Amino acid sequence: MLSEPSTATVRATLPAVGAAIGDIADLFYRKLFDAHPELLRDLFNRGNQASGAQRQALAGSIAAFATQLVEHPDTRPDVMLSRIAHKHASLGITPAQYDVVHTHLFAAIAEVLGDAVTPEVAAAWDEVYWLMANALIAIEERLYAQQGVVAGDVWRDWEVVSRTEETEDVATFRLRPADGSPAPAFRPGQYVSVQVELPDGAHQIRQYSLSCAPGSAVRSITVKRVRGGGAPDGEVSRQLHEQVRAGDRLRVSAPYGDLVLKSAEAPLLLASAGIGCTPILSMLEHLAESGHGTPVTVVHGDRSPADHAMRTDHAALAGKLPDSAAHFWYEDPADGHPADRTGLVDLSGLAIASGTHAYLCGPLPFMRSVRTQLLAKGVAASDIHYEVFGPDLWLAS
Repeated sequence: MLSEPSTATVRATLPAVGAAIGDIADLFYRKLFDAHPELLRDLFNRGNQASGAQRQALAGSIAAFATQLVEHPDTRPDVMLSRIAHKHASLGITPAQYDVVHTHLFAAIAEVLGDAVTPEVAAAWDEVYWLMANALIAIEERLYAQQGVVAGDVWRDWEVVSRTEETEDVATFRLRPADGSPAPAFRPGQYVSVQVELPDGAHQIRQYSLSCAPGSAVRSITVKRVRGGGAPDGEVSRQLHEQVRAGDRLRVSAPYGDLVLKSAEAPLLLASAGIGCTPILSMLEHLAESGHGTPVTVVHGDRSPADHAMRTDHAALAGKLPDSAAHFWYEDPADGHPADRTGLVDLSGLAIASGTHAYLCGPLPFMRSVRTQLLAKGVAASDIHYEVFGPDLWLAS
């Protein structure tokens, strides 16, 4: 891990770097995109750049990694690294791109911190960077090998077989490889990247969970149209909703993602909110098809039954399991909905089996709340797993 001299230097400078890391990340991206505008056009999420979410996630992950190196030198933040590596693999990131990032990141560090960046400080933080980068490169190489692809070549053309309107703002697209070859295997809970050409010629990429079970003959992604509410609408979701129909083609990556079922024997709690139900539905369909027998508690929160995408499937799949219970909370419920299932998800009245493994997907406030409630009920922190749609501002915070 980090060498002894560099450990002392990083520990001494971490407060100053941490205090400036937001400014460093902001300047880094400006330098990167000035030198390589094609990266903003065809690789990075322009919406996350405009909102500042990606800059915040980058700053947090670097600070978290450096803190781990100096505070816990005998361990590595593998959860954070795995999550980043899966996202990178779905984008086809190559080792050479880490050199490009290094160039502009360290130029930003030098400019923001000025004379404080002595040769010793630069060398220590260079060591931090390459420890993180090389760890990610190694994980990404394994992920590419598992899918039988190479870095930078994760894309295939897929044909849209059908499209189903789930709610006013949610549509499911069923896909198959355009060349007739078998669809790559995936694990329930994983996602694919989808690359869409926009009217301005940009090829923007977004990740969408596979909402079907691995045994399905076709693959399904369920896409919520992102409405800006004062900010711009989501570019890719708008294009998919307005333009893509059966017979069209999409560029789709190999499947990746680390929110996958870890144990076939433990009791499960599958909790989602909003469009976060999509990986959960994949898990439920898989559990139903495989004859899963241990207890499964299904929890979902939404604005209303009309907003609950694939609500019928959600309840039906849970009902196929021999020992399961489904609990749906709505902020604006229909007449007759139970009062204790009105409002935000509240686990206080639910019995959580000992040894439960929990899988969460939804907005950060929802996941923070559910995680807090699960910890209070005795669920081990290591047995609570989650997926964030977009930059992981929770893990990096």
